[in-house]
Amino acid sequence: MHINRMRKMRQIYLASGSKARKRLLRIFGFKFKIIPSGIKEDKEPIPSKISYARLAEKNALKKARAVAQKVKTGIIIAADTIMVQDKRIFGKPKDILDARLMLKRLSRKPQYIYTGVAVVDKDKNKTLTSCEKTKVYVDKLTDKEIDGYFSVVSPLDKAGSFDIQGKGAFFIRRIEGCFYNVVGLPLRKLYLMLKNLNVKIFAFLLYALHFTLCAFLAGCSTEYNIVTGQEEKYYYTTDREVQLGRSIARSVEEKYKLVSDPLISHRVEEIGKRIVSVCDRKEIDYTFKVIDDEEINAVSLPGGYVYVFKGLIDKVSNDDELAAVLAHEVGHIVARHSIKKLQAMMGYSIFRILTAQIPNSTDIGATVDIAFTELMLGYSREDELLADELGARYTKAAGYNPRAMISFLEKLQEINRRKPL
Repeated sequence: MHINRMRKMRQIYLASGSKARKRLLRIFGFKFKIIPSGIKEDKEPIPSKISYARLAEKNALKKARAVAQKVKTGIIIAADTIMVQDKRIFGKPKDILDARLMLKRLSRKPQYIYTGVAVVDKDKNKTLTSCEKTKVYVDKLTDKEIDGYFSVVSPLDKAGSFDIQGKGAFFIRRIEGCFYNVVGLPLRKLYLMLKNLNVKIFAFLLYALHFTLCAFLAGCSTEYNIVTGQEEKYYYTTDREVQLGRSIARSVEEKYKLVSDPLISHRVEEIGKRIVSVCDRKEIDYTFKVIDDEEINAVSLPGGYVYVFKGLIDKVSNDDELAAVLAHEVGHIVARHSIKKLQAMMGYSIFRILTAQIPNSTDIGATVDIAFTELMLGYSREDELLADELGARYTKAAGYNPRAMISFLEKLQEINRRKPL
């Protein structure tokens, strides 16, 4: 990259003190300065005159304009997020009691997240505003679950009293719309707005990460995917994939408690070994562990790490159903779905952050939370169907009933049908 071009790159300003927005931009490679606007948002719209979307846009625009008055040149990005349920706006709780009541109410029905975004191009004297809307379904929570959550997470700085990109992800049943909108900054919406202003966003990212991208270009590899039968290009070699998975797994186990019952762990490990013995990818070591949580779920990480939630173990009727679940997750690992999803989402930067030896790095913690949440949210329909196909084959080859997954999914549908919205 030429030095002249680097000097011409304009400064980006984030008109927000939000930790979540700051971490998102930093993780995705933006170089920016923070100038809090000091603007107090309007939180009570007049239904007949202004919509929730317009209210969020209006608040974001006020923030952007306030910061624009403080700088002579550059690009200002501002955002405002509001949470709405039954025509009521939820902000940050006043105290723990308010937080408990707020989370209890939000867990009863779906809520809508509106994030208004404003971008001011100071040099061209242009301004754009837009809004992203996302529907979020939260599991109905007991007082015990809420108290347990508050014991490890402070709700006082979070709208709605929970963080979807952190441990609050365990409560999220479904999201309809943009995940990053719920975190606090809809990245695709922001990208389209910058593109509309003719801001070459990838030039900014290249400027901010030019040394990292040099490492990326040197480290990109082509490997044969035994499932697709094709040579595929990855940002990560198999060794780096394992290293990435190990980094995420280490942080997951620091944040989430594993079951202490050796019989449960042994059962999962033994069934997992049988599945691995017949799978198509044996150049990596597989690890099977159980998270002590009532969530009915399972997740696979890059490099062979599989976590099953105790809530799922409690719901399976037999070893055949458990084997089918584990085989499905192994199918994702064999097809390298998790690594593909993370590299599509974050590119080389996720590897750079997660493998950096930086003690107590907030970037590492934020990246792990986002990566783990993304994997918890699942994959594309195409990837899920392939994992189903591989899982059924591995289940049968390992000596289990391949139809067990069907009976288990029917059971889950019945459980979800009984859950109130």
